[in-house]
Amino acid sequence: MQFKHPEVLYFLFLLVIPILVHLFQLRRFKKEYFTNVQFLKELSIQTRKSSTIKKWLLLLTRLLLLTFLILAFAQPFFAAKDSKKNTNEMYIILDNSYSMQAKGKKGELLKRAIQDLLEHAPETQSFSLITNSDNYWNTDIKTIQKDLQDLKYSASPFRLDNLIAKVNARKSALNKDIIVITDAVGLETNQTKSFKKEDNVYFIIPEAEQKNNIAIDSVYIEQTLDSFYEIGIKLSANGEDFKDIPIALYNKNKLTAKTLINFETNTKTINFTIPKEDFHGYVSVADKGLAYDNTYYFSISKPSLTNVISIGDADKSKFLARIYTNDEFNYNNFPLANLDYNLLEKQDAIVLNELSDIPQALQTTLKSFVTKGGNVVVIPAQESSVNTLNSFVANFGALQFKTATPAEKKVTKINFNHPLFSSVFEKKIDNFQYPTTKTAFGLSSTTPSILTYDDQSPFLTSLPNDLSSVYVFAAPINKTNSNFQNSPLIVPTFYNMAQSSQKTGVNALIIGENQPFVVDVLLSKDEILTVKNTAESFIPVQQLLNTKVKMTFNDNPTEAGNFSIFNGANLVQNISFNYNRTESNLALANPVAANNFKEIDDIETVFNTIQIDRTDTQIWKWFVILALLFLALELLIQKFVK
Repeated sequence: MQFKHPEVLYFLFLLVIPILVHLFQLRRFKKEYFTNVQFLKELSIQTRKSSTIKKWLLLLTRLLLLTFLILAFAQPFFAAKDSKKNTNEMYIILDNSYSMQAKGKKGELLKRAIQDLLEHAPETQSFSLITNSDNYWNTDIKTIQKDLQDLKYSASPFRLDNLIAKVNARKSALNKDIIVITDAVGLETNQTKSFKKEDNVYFIIPEAEQKNNIAIDSVYIEQTLDSFYEIGIKLSANGEDFKDIPIALYNKNKLTAKTLINFETNTKTINFTIPKEDFHGYVSVADKGLAYDNTYYFSISKPSLTNVISIGDADKSKFLARIYTNDEFNYNNFPLANLDYNLLEKQDAIVLNELSDIPQALQTTLKSFVTKGGNVVVIPAQESSVNTLNSFVANFGALQFKTATPAEKKVTKINFNHPLFSSVFEKKIDNFQYPTTKTAFGLSSTTPSILTYDDQSPFLTSLPNDLSSVYVFAAPINKTNSNFQNSPLIVPTFYNMAQSSQKTGVNALIIGENQPFVVDVLLSKDEILTVKNTAESFIPVQQLLNTKVKMTFNDNPTEAGNFSIFNGANLVQNISFNYNRTESNLALANPVAANNFKEIDDIETVFNTIQIDRTDTQIWKWFVILALLFLALELLIQKFVK
C-alpha cells in the first residue's frame, strides 16, 4: 500500500489525545465505608466495572476513528502493475490498404475498425494516428472524427516497418503505446523488428470471412496483326470454385466485348481482338471478393512509325532493312563517317552494327540518348578493341567484354520470361533451330541473359533502366561469323529491341511505383503538362529532354482510372493508372508475425486493458467508510452501554 499524501501521516501523533483523556477519566476514586450499605456497595462495584469497559470501548473506537480519518486524508492506494507506463504516448497504426476492403463478420474490415475507434476511443485520450496515406499527430477522437469517416483506401500496400519508422522519427523522452490494426496481409516477421524493446505493442488482426478473390493482373499486346491487336488479359484466382465469371472489355466506357470464363487453375489468360487504333478503356471482371482489383485500366496509342538508325557498313546492315520495313519503321543506315549526329536524338532505337571503333563523341551522345528513353543495340566487330567496348558499355551498367575466342559455339537457351520474348512464344520450345557463332567475346554481366550459349555464357544480354535498354551481343552476327541472320529468332529479337513499349504497347502504370514515362512533345520553357480526367487533375514532375518530356508521378493519382496528358488544351497522349495487386491474395494474411506481441480482439478491449493495468486502486474511500462506521459505533456505545 502506498500513500498519495504521506505527510498527513504525521497527524497520527494526535492519537495521544484520546489516550490522555481516557487516563484522566480512569483516575482512582477514594473509598468511604458506611454501615448497612452492603447492597449499595455491590451495586457500586458492578457499576464501576461496567463504566470501565465502556470507557475502554470508547477509547478503542475513538482511536480507530481518528486513525482511519487520518489515513483517508493521506489517500492510500495500491499501485497498478503497469503504473510506470501511465505517461506513455499512444500511436495507432491503421492499415487502410485495399485488402482491408474484405468483409468480416460486421462488414468491411476498415470501416468496422474506424467505427470501433469512433465508438470506444476515450474523448480525453490523446494519440497519433498513422495510416498508409495520412498522418494525424497529437490529436483526439473528436478532432479527427470526420477525417476517419472520410478515410479512403490507399493504393500503397501495407508496410509496417515504414509506418513504424514514421513513429520512431517522432523524438520524445516518453515511451510509446503502439496499437496496430491490420489484417496482416503481406505482414512479415522481419517488419516487426522495427519496434523498440520499450514499446508497448498491441495487435488487432480482423479476419476476412470471404477469402475467394479474382484479380486482373495485367493487359498486354499478345500479337500485332495488319489491322488488329490481339490483347492478352492475365487473371489470377485465389480460392476455389470460380465458374462462369463474366469479363467485359470497354473502350471509352462503351462495351466492346464480353464473355464468361472458368478457372481450371489459379491463373488464366484470355484474349480479345481489338482494332489497331487508339484504345482508352478498361477490362472488368465480376466476383464476390475484393472490388479494387476487378478493373484494369489501359491505353493503347495508335501506332506511329518507329525511328531506327543503324550505324555501320551498308552490306552488313541489309538484314535490318528486311526487318524494319516501311509500314512500321522509319529506318536508315549510315556509315560512321557519314553520320549526322543531329538525327540521333530523334530516334527510338540505334543499332551499332559491328563498329571497329566507337568515337568518344558518339559514346557521349548515346549515353544521353539512353537516359531519354532510346534503345541501343551493340553488335561488336571481330576486330573491336575490348577496352573500347568496355569503356562504352560502362556508361550503362555492370557488363564487361573479355577477349574474343575463335571457337564455334551454339546458342541453346532462350529466356522466355525476358520482356523481349515474353509475348513471342506461346509455350517453351525445345526442338528449336538454334544459331551458332564461330568467334565470340566473353561477356560478364550481373543481368540475366536473353540468349545463352551451350557453355552457359551469354550470347545476348541487356542493361535495362527505367525508360530503355542497351542490348549487347557477344559476337558479330554477319553471315561469315554466324548463321543467326537465318535463324527464326532474328526477326522477333531485332523487332522487339527497336520497339518502345511506351510508344506502341499498353500504357498502364502502377500507382505508387513512380515509374518514369516519356512522351514525344516539344515544350517551351513556360509550358507544362497536366494529367487529368473528369475526377482528378495533377501536374507531374517533368523534365525536358529536347523533343521529349520525362514525367514521374510519385503517389499521383489517388485513384485508378483512364487519364489524358494535356499541353494546355491540346491532348498529347492517353495514359492509364492501376492499383498494385499485391493485396489481392487474402490467403497471404500472416498473423503469426504478431505472435511475440499482445493480440487483442478489438479496440475497446485495448483501451480497457490499458486503463485497468495502469489505474491505481484507490482505497481512501474505504477508510472514510470505516471512520464513519466507528463514529456510529461510538454513539451506540455511549447510548446503550451503561
